[in-house]
Amino acid sequence: MATSSIAADSSREIVSAVEIRLTKERRLTLVALTSLIFFTACGGAYGIEPLVGSIGPGWAMVFIVVAPFIWSLPISLMVAELTTMMPEEGGYYIWVREALGPFWGVQEAVWTMAGGVAALAMFPVLFVSYLTYFIPALSASSGVLAPGMSALLRWLVAFGMVVVVTILNLRGSREVGISTKVGASIVVGAFSLLILCWITWGSGIGTSIGIVRADLATHRGGALLLAISYIVFNYSNWDNASTYAGEVDQPQRTYPMAIGIALFVTILIYLVPVLAGISGTTDPKVWSAEQGWPVIGRLLGGRWMGAILAGAGMVSTWGLLNAQILYVSRLPFVMAVDGWLPKALSQFNRETAVPKLSVICFCVLTSVFVAFSFGSLAVIQCLMYAGALILEILALFVLRVRRPASKRTFRVPCGWWGIGYVCLLPLAFSGLIVYATLRDWRSFPIQMSIVGAAVVAGFLLFFLRRKAAAQLKTRG
Repeated sequence: MATSSIAADSSREIVSAVEIRLTKERRLTLVALTSLIFFTACGGAYGIEPLVGSIGPGWAMVFIVVAPFIWSLPISLMVAELTTMMPEEGGYYIWVREALGPFWGVQEAVWTMAGGVAALAMFPVLFVSYLTYFIPALSASSGVLAPGMSALLRWLVAFGMVVVVTILNLRGSREVGISTKVGASIVVGAFSLLILCWITWGSGIGTSIGIVRADLATHRGGALLLAISYIVFNYSNWDNASTYAGEVDQPQRTYPMAIGIALFVTILIYLVPVLAGISGTTDPKVWSAEQGWPVIGRLLGGRWMGAILAGAGMVSTWGLLNAQILYVSRLPFVMAVDGWLPKALSQFNRETAVPKLSVICFCVLTSVFVAFSFGSLAVIQCLMYAGALILEILALFVLRVRRPASKRTFRVPCGWWGIGYVCLLPLAFSGLIVYATLRDWRSFPIQMSIVGAAVVAGFLLFFLRRKAAAQLKTRG
């Protein structure tokens, strides 16, 4: 077994059994890491459209403005502190294991992997949705093809996307980072053009604000669980960038800077384009995963703007799938090193640090789950992510108490007041997610069954493998 690449200090033992020795040229730089975090947590305003369609523009804007401060910012601060304290492969699995013990570490990893599969499958679904702008026959409602043939073609396109992204991930994190830098430039550029069209030809910000006020005055409700699922999906995953910390150049310095830049860009790229878009239409059929930004862009800037946003949407979903496979594939790898999963998953390429079997396994699972609808996948991802996040927040609190002297190049500011902000707001929001899920569970029986199966699997994995893991730890 490899030994840790992170030396122990006087206040903590070595916590990782994974050794990653990449040359400086193969490590992720600040720009590459920022682009990866952008595509892990955002990828542009794509995916926010169903939020507006489900609860209306008024409440959608409230969610978009408030969510960063009660969800994204606290999580980002937590990630910055814990990643600089333990900049190792496995990220939050390591944090939770060290703070709460191996049982909860295993649950953290299993819940995250289950939610990760659902999240991975969302992006090929969105990719096909944007592709239908150029090839309308792929749409289920086009009537050009028989329903069965249309569904098969959409699945084949999604599967092809997964295969190509798998090949890129097998080449290494540097190559994924380079592709996301290019993708981020294209996506930000496309939405900048949309905003320019709005400013030049649109009705202005006054009209958009008036639409928001009028919608709020009607007290129009919507599907609470779906709305929360969409906002969590679009503002989450800041912690996921921690799982490949061993592949980042100077992670203690690079992570806080990259997270701050990515968070600022994320807030702007949701807020301003949605303000622009609602000035063109508030039709729920347009604000949906099926139509979305390409149609909105066509309304604001003509056919060329619609085509640009459709093309950028395909780039965005490509980058999102790339970044998500990178983070989630490191979890079974690190768990296998710890003895919780078969030894074959612990093998990785010494030159690129890619756990090839782990990458391939997730891509196979993704190909299966792309048969689900976007909304169904969002519910699964949302609930599993909320459960895993609760464990991470508890880990932050416990590690502050147990290891106050451990070296951290970044600390959540304002002492325990800051820790209270970082812990309590996401915990309360996670509680709201659980409440909304329990309230509407009959509407999503299949999704709730999958969530339940994932929870049971985590318990079974621990009790079936704890002896093997303990023996491996003793030998190590």
